[in-house]
Amino acid sequence: MRVIAGKFRSRPLHSIRGMDLRPTADRLRETLFNVLGAGNAAAFEGKVWFDLCAGTGSVGIEALSRGAARVHFVESSTAAASLIRRNLGSLKVESGFDLLNEDVTRALRQMEAKNVIADFIFLDPPYRLEKLYVQVLQMLAQSRLLAPHTVVIAEHDKRFDPGEAFAPLFRYRRLEQGDAVLSFYRQK
Repeated sequence: MRVIAGKFRSRPLHSIRGMDLRPTADRLRETLFNVLGAGNAAAFEGKVWFDLCAGTGSVGIEALSRGAARVHFVESSTAAASLIRRNLGSLKVESGFDLLNEDVTRALRQMEAKNVIADFIFLDPPYRLEKLYVQVLQMLAQSRLLAPHTVVIAEHDKRFDPGEAFAPLFRYRRLEQGDAVLSFYRQK
């Protein structure tokens, strides 16, 4: 696993064997950023990202590498949160991020209380936690964390569909790659 592009391009990222971690594959991460950036190299500069159920932190680190102003990593596992710190440390990233070692719903409430607004939200819990996808997407749809331009992306197993709509969030694109699917949502 490595950083795909930006200032940390080709730098390796660490993972932990045996944990309930399934890092977003390099190829899928590259596809995600190509779709979101649509060929605009500056598409992520100055943007605010949420990397929910962050695992290794690979998506948020990719966003930082491509110029994001701030990434809020949310990870409930203490071991995985330590891994994110290790990955950030190996890249010498000292600012531009927050790491919340919390349950995702609690962390979202904390960020909402601080009036944080996201440009991009990436949700990637363990695939088996299907109810969590629905819970978080419903919560996001009703929160003040989203602006009209915010894009929410859920990575999920192709045998599971988190849903088409969580009004006012509606899925506008579904991209399948191997066993993984990226569902893209925004407000209508």
